[in-house]
Amino acid sequence: MDTTILGRTGMRISKLCLGCMSYGSSQWRPWVLDEHQARPFFKRALEAGINFFDTADIYSLGASEEVTGKHLREMANLDECVVATKLALPMSKRPNMRGLSRKHIQQACEASLRRLGVETIDLYQLHRLDPDTPMEETLGALDDLVKQGKVRHIGASSMYAWEMATALGISDRKNLARFATMQNHYNLLYREEEREMMPLCETEELAVIPWSPLARGLLAGKRPALREKTGSTRQESDGFTDFLYDQDSDWDVVMAVQEIAKERALPAAQIALAWMLGKPYVTAPIIGATKLGHLEDAIAALDVTLSDDEIARLETPYAPHPVKGMGPAALYRPSRIPQS
Repeated sequence: MDTTILGRTGMRISKLCLGCMSYGSSQWRPWVLDEHQARPFFKRALEAGINFFDTADIYSLGASEEVTGKHLREMANLDECVVATKLALPMSKRPNMRGLSRKHIQQACEASLRRLGVETIDLYQLHRLDPDTPMEETLGALDDLVKQGKVRHIGASSMYAWEMATALGISDRKNLARFATMQNHYNLLYREEEREMMPLCETEELAVIPWSPLARGLLAGKRPALREKTGSTRQESDGFTDFLYDQDSDWDVVMAVQEIAKERALPAAQIALAWMLGKPYVTAPIIGATKLGHLEDAIAALDVTLSDDEIARLETPYAPHPVKGMGPAALYRPSRIPQS
């Protein structure tokens, strides 16, 4: 598999990142695969040349980091891999178990290092912003981790472009470690990031590693209609898809993907991923896989090149969306905080 550079870091990564939210403990979410079930996915990813892996402390409340670290230590040369994790979201309802205070950043990093079984985290990312902590406090704490050798580079996930610009300005003025990556919500059904965030990332040379490149399965043709359930365990237990993708125009985009997929005699997932991989500002989409076929489609999409006409057909049905997937308020609601 071809590699590319992760922003300004100099680290070489595969053009696909294996997202590890799906691996950990089914006690956290019923669709999550346990350690034994997850092993074939890491094996196949490594065989294909994937060396970039993304997880977070909140995934399975730490078990995802444990599974990710265990399988990579056993099957890979960690010197060749880039391992990313995230912090900020609530690990419990107890005090100081969430957010981006200096205290929680230091403690969360130490916990992630233990669970991953590594001495240094290659890419440590803010899962979301913390409305209660000044950005200066957060960036200073992250800079300390870099200087201590516990973290090599720092990144951020979904936020507004002005927030990212503010953070970069603070880092530059205070000579602090700078965000190297943006992990944002981006796919054929949600392209609002093209307005400001993508141009900012290009200008500042930030790597873009989008989450949900297949719109939680919608672009892979996993539903017979926009608001109909697939019958999968995840769809039955997770209402986030319906929150993110609820416009009638979304289905027009899905149909355009399916039409081109039929013409090409390829799975719809490969068409949707090929569109994203063709964007010059996208570094490596994060692929979630609970079936090996999901991973195979992602790997195969690297060899699919769309024509200008096909790209236009995929993009034309798009209609503007409200901004979704980035605000901290919903993620800090008590109903979304784990019970322990």
